[in-house]
Amino acid sequence: MKTFIHEDFLLQSEEARILYHEYAEALPIIDYHCHLDPKAIAENKRFNSITDVWLGGDHYKWRALRTFGIDENYITGTASDKEKFAKWSEVLPYTIGNPLFHWSALELKRYFGVEEQLNPGNWQDIYDHCNQLIAQDSFTPQALITRSKVKWICTTDDPVDDLRYHKQIGEQKDFNTGVSPTFRPDKALLIELASFTEYVSSLEQKVGYAINTYALMERALLERIDYFHMNGCMISDHGFSHLPYAEAPSSILESIFSSRLRGETLSRLECDQYATALFLAMGRKYAAYGWAMQLHIGAIRNPNTRMFHERGPDTGYDIIGDRNYADSLYKLLDELERTGELPKTILYNLNPAQNDVLAAMIGSFQGGGIKGKIQFGSGWWYNDQKDGMIKQLTSLSNLGLLSCFVGMLTDSRSFLSYTRHEYFRRILCNLIGGWVKNGEVPGDIAFLGRIVQDICFNNAKSYFRFISQV
Repeated sequence: MKTFIHEDFLLQSEEARILYHEYAEALPIIDYHCHLDPKAIAENKRFNSITDVWLGGDHYKWRALRTFGIDENYITGTASDKEKFAKWSEVLPYTIGNPLFHWSALELKRYFGVEEQLNPGNWQDIYDHCNQLIAQDSFTPQALITRSKVKWICTTDDPVDDLRYHKQIGEQKDFNTGVSPTFRPDKALLIELASFTEYVSSLEQKVGYAINTYALMERALLERIDYFHMNGCMISDHGFSHLPYAEAPSSILESIFSSRLRGETLSRLECDQYATALFLAMGRKYAAYGWAMQLHIGAIRNPNTRMFHERGPDTGYDIIGDRNYADSLYKLLDELERTGELPKTILYNLNPAQNDVLAAMIGSFQGGGIKGKIQFGSGWWYNDQKDGMIKQLTSLSNLGLLSCFVGMLTDSRSFLSYTRHEYFRRILCNLIGGWVKNGEVPGDIAFLGRIVQDICFNNAKSYFRFISQV
């Protein structure tokens, strides 16, 4: 059976087809937020099999396998790559309606030339075919990135990272894609974590002095921002399950920090006071350097305690939260804006019920001579599927300016996820093309085509300063 992924996949009008094929399709990619391993890029690692590159680390596929009743040994366990791939072939046909069905078909076709739909009857042939290709030089991380027309990648990196692999990549003259770090200080902000004092120790090793006061903790983080900046970083990222805002004088902050270093349990208020002060200090530093600050809001981490203890974090168990955060968010933004120190900011929302909250909020903090300074980020995680993308694009259109949007990202650990940019571009062109078809906007395709190109590439190129050479 041939794949349903044809040249006009998802493009339901002539206007949509023109916008995609003539304006969006050939554009390169700026992947300004992902979780790719810089070590794998720097060393241009070889993949062991299609399972290694396609199923390894993919939480979306892991959740589908679990839902279908597949034993964990075939997901994150010790089963062979071949056995894991065979189990995935059983599940994939039944993911109809889930974005995995579209993504998997796109990945198999674009990278492996496989047009058949993977199933228990053909998995062995497809497995062997893909593994033959993976053994070739055209399937290393750098080759896959180049084939995907990726101009720039921003990985996600802890403040204690020495960034050695980013430096190594920058020295490789035969690899033309820029790879920059992103400053992600969640472990420093979450003072309530059991691992916090251990993290302080690792930070001490990096900065070369004892961190036994709040003031020194803040100093150490600001110094790591300096270090990241010197090594090409121009973006930060923060993940918030609970968004804090609680002011406190320095004396209280010092007391909170000292209590935590002694192993004492802090109240929710104390955790919020510490996180608020440290976040604002870093936000001012981002603004001084001209960085963009990303806030990923709304995930509840590790709700399944048994599986967290068995498999650890980031294995596919996190869920959507339903907390209200508008009050804290506007106060954080306003405190930075009050002194003219609000950096460029991208807000991502995991709960689509709150899309309009973010789409409206960004309009209250725009300005500073920067087009789209405050962004409502693309459909994130559970929302980076067709319906979620349309909802995000619609909220942004209704309450802001879609034309200023910096577009899609992969947010992925997989080197095959660049087809998500194609997926997004098809959905975007179909949405705008549908407006033309329905008579809701003028049919000036050349003008609309420029807007499509801006959203897919040009806006990101302008927004992130370090990509001026793209």
